[in-house]
Amino acid sequence: MKKFILALDQGTSSSRAIIFDHDGNPCAVSQKEFTQYFPKPGWVEHDPEEIWASESSVMMDVVSKSGIDTAEIAAIGITNQRETTIVWDAETGKPVYNAIVWQDRRTSEYCDSLKALGLTEKVRDKTGLLIDAYFSGTKIRWILENVEGARDLARQGRLRFGTVDCWLIWKLTEGRVHCTDVSNASRTMLFNIHTLKWDEELLDLLGIPMSMMPQVRSSSEVYGSCEMLGGVPVAGAAGDQQAALFGQMCTEPGEVKNTYGTGCFLLMNSGSKAIRSENKLLTTIAWKIGDRVDYALEGSVFVAGSIVQWLRDGLGIIKSSSDIEALAMQVPDNGGVYLVPALTGLGAPYWDPYAKGTITGITRGSTAAHIARAALEGIAFETMDIVDAMRKDAGVALRSLKVDGGASRNNLMMQFQSDILGTEVVRPVVTETTALGASYLAGLAVGFWGSIEELKSQWKAERTFRPEAPAETVSKSIAGWRDAISRTLVK
Repeated sequence: MKKFILALDQGTSSSRAIIFDHDGNPCAVSQKEFTQYFPKPGWVEHDPEEIWASESSVMMDVVSKSGIDTAEIAAIGITNQRETTIVWDAETGKPVYNAIVWQDRRTSEYCDSLKALGLTEKVRDKTGLLIDAYFSGTKIRWILENVEGARDLARQGRLRFGTVDCWLIWKLTEGRVHCTDVSNASRTMLFNIHTLKWDEELLDLLGIPMSMMPQVRSSSEVYGSCEMLGGVPVAGAAGDQQAALFGQMCTEPGEVKNTYGTGCFLLMNSGSKAIRSENKLLTTIAWKIGDRVDYALEGSVFVAGSIVQWLRDGLGIIKSSSDIEALAMQVPDNGGVYLVPALTGLGAPYWDPYAKGTITGITRGSTAAHIARAALEGIAFETMDIVDAMRKDAGVALRSLKVDGGASRNNLMMQFQSDILGTEVVRPVVTETTALGASYLAGLAVGFWGSIEELKSQWKAERTFRPEAPAETVSKSIAGWRDAISRTLVK
């Protein structure tokens, strides 16, 4: 009877639901965009109720359009935008404030104050993270400090915190289950990735009651059931980038993937070893399956696909995001134009929250096509910077880079990525690896798939890009990027 897995992929700009069959093929997809709120410069918010409304809507829609019976669905897997912070009243089920999105920079000055207290190494030793507004901890504190009545409700034990996976599990189980998985917990700046527990010292430091925190579970187990679909088990969860790492079957130490989404996220599996980065990367939990915890090194680019959205909505030089490749191909190169997409600061390996987007090298001969090409190249260059840091930390050369996410379908950018990395870039047949990874984790939990080895046999390459550009051209191009970055950095 059980023939399918349902993946809920709750992203930064849209909610999606995808049904996968036993061979890991997507059978039906439903997607819905939701509202982005920018109340002040550097602030980014979502409405948690709209997140739930859009995700539950696409969940029901994908089941309806696929024509399958809910009795044929073995389990639900969840993957989500990470670090985005939701606080709600457990008695009413209502959020006390909008979701503060991972891109939001409102707590940057508070983070600076924590660094000034000399807490950088303590936080890093416990959590694997750098002190930054990116992570959930300081966002929770901001809500407690700035939303009227929130601190009192927290003292009464009524408030609950969750990343988006946790919020969805709460809603799917009708408020019966308040839990998250280790991969999402490891992105809060409040979770000790070595003891696998919420860190009381860090919670006290930020003034966050333990009563707000969800139970932390493995990435592949039954958390509860979804009554909307007749009791289908909710059985797997992982933050979107860890889910993509699993969906790409990067299950061995040294295997690397990059997801080109709203942001850009490069992860290297480091196995059971939590590698301490000396090059400003993050140490994070990849997943926990059974008793085994796998770790990863991660570098994050805050703005990737969203720079294309800005070219569409802000500059108006393209009508839809898919138009950018054709526009960029109207010119043979960037014409000396470089675009550093620091619209919400710079992530790894720079960690400059005050950097702003920069375009350099514009002349009278520069066109919209040059800017479009520079935007695509900027995403690839930022990926290159993270790969360089990863090579140094891990002490191994990159054999290949597995890619996924919407922008991985852009052949021009993937070829450029291969050229500047000097290595193969491999795109799989199924590029929905984030949702696929969540499906795999849920399916393993309920026995739909028997083992990771069985899943590995499903992964297939669709296209491999190999370096083609002359070394001199690549060197000149990289030098131009270095100059553009130096003009962008504030710190």
